[in-house]
Amino acid sequence: MIQIHATQKLLAKLPAQTKLGPEDILTAPQSKLGSWHANLLTIQRRNCLLFVHDQTRLSVFIPALTKPDFAKITWFFGDALMNTLLKCGATPEQLDTAAAWLQPLAFVGGTDRSVLGTLNQLGQDIDHMLYVDSRSVAEMAGYALSASLAERPCHVKGQQDDVWPRDAFLELLDCLSAEVAPHAGQTDGQRPLSGSLSEPKADNVVTLDRFRK
Repeated sequence: MIQIHATQKLLAKLPAQTKLGPEDILTAPQSKLGSWHANLLTIQRRNCLLFVHDQTRLSVFIPALTKPDFAKITWFFGDALMNTLLKCGATPEQLDTAAAWLQPLAFVGGTDRSVLGTLNQLGQDIDHMLYVDSRSVAEMAGYALSASLAERPCHVKGQQDDVWPRDAFLELLDCLSAEVAPHAGQTDGQRPLSGSLSEPKADNVVTLDRFRK
């Protein structure tokens, strides 16, 4: 599983089967992709989700979700992460590695103040960017915006140097590439993902179906 530390307003929107109880947090297996934080943003009267990777501060923005979409949040996250990485210039090998470690999301309470600060700042930046560009959040995928945010340095508490999310996350994938992912890529109970993204679609967007056996 991929553990997501969610804000209270996001937890209130999520179906019960996506949440972990306090007794499950220490025993549940975790993906090598690490833990994330997530927040629910209301932009242009639409529900949007913003994820931030704890270690590298890579952000994944998912715009304009409807109520039924929250039950499929693992699929939406996987789609958004893979296409964000593609926009960030990830190699086919790095994309394969990310897909191999995709697993169902499990949401828990409790947030880290440093990561939450990054979440709040990025949320304000997204709102401002959409306003300045007069863009409709309901008509965008969010991949390019997430990739743009990944090019900005982020301060991480306890570290002297700023983190560059794009470079840091791709470096993490390089480190994971030699490891075999158990139960690789399972999302929402579906079969493992496999395959290569060396031939992306013409519009520079990939689909998780490329990885399914």
